[in-house]
Amino acid sequence: MKKFLLISASVVAAVCICLQFFRPEIGNPPVTGDLEAPPNVKAILVRACYDCHSNQTNLRWFDKLQPVYWQVAEHVREGRKGLNFSNWNKLSPADKKGKLWEAVNQIEQGAMPIKSYEIVHTEAKISKQDLAVLKNYLTGFVHDIPNDTAKINARDKQLKTIPTNNQQTKLPESLNGISYIPDYKNWQVISTSDRFDNGTMRVIYGNDIAVKAVKEHHINPWPNGTIFAKAAWDKLEDAKGNVSTGAFKQVEFMIKDAEKYKSTTGWGFARFKTPKLNPYGKDAMFTTECINCHKPMEKNDFVFTFPIKN
Repeated sequence: MKKFLLISASVVAAVCICLQFFRPEIGNPPVTGDLEAPPNVKAILVRACYDCHSNQTNLRWFDKLQPVYWQVAEHVREGRKGLNFSNWNKLSPADKKGKLWEAVNQIEQGAMPIKSYEIVHTEAKISKQDLAVLKNYLTGFVHDIPNDTAKINARDKQLKTIPTNNQQTKLPESLNGISYIPDYKNWQVISTSDRFDNGTMRVIYGNDIAVKAVKEHHINPWPNGTIFAKAAWDKLEDAKGNVSTGAFKQVEFMIKDAEKYKSTTGWGFARFKTPKLNPYGKDAMFTTECINCHKPMEKNDFVFTFPIKN
């Protein structure tokens, strides 16, 4: 028995040693344009995010040991793909605000930093005080203008050009084959969201299966057949603080079918922009962007929406 254990331990040790020679490269490409932010904000982001979301990855000694190294390499590869602070200059001003809003929102929801990473890299943990600093920084981007004439004019112009049902002969189809669902306007509202970073407001509708799942607290995972529709408009606010919808921006659909959409986390994604309902993306791979955005919500069946009645 003792001999058997000795041989087994030797084999395991030999395998571990061999694994050290097989590793994907984690390089640090040049920084083309780093995020510029107040020192206290930058310090939090560098400490908690930069190892995976920049070209300034700092590997600790334990990160370099296999098989941990493989997982770290995956974190860095996926992290840079979704958000890379070292290429910040390549983003438009609107995209920069959107990325920061998305990052802070994921931190607030507990999706970031990834828990398995945070357990080992304790310095990445973001405290309530850190989160308050980040949210305060993000709020500084908001410059609401009561009775914004530009948004009002955009809404009025759009209302004059929106096609009637009689003018639409064929339903638009996304680049991955999902058809626009006009009936979503008759579904029940299950939540709302305020994208104060870009001045839009959103209403999330759920089909009958989604609503039933909410009532029965069967939302993780959501049942097959669930469909969400998230419609977005400019947010108009008058001098008294009353809010109403402005120009229509887009509608996004998430359709749950664990088998049909197995390659995209069990969800089919589609987005149609402007009243013309133009399909989003250059090709069917636009879903990669959707998946990367929703991936931090993996433990919530990849869904950001928390139903109001839940």
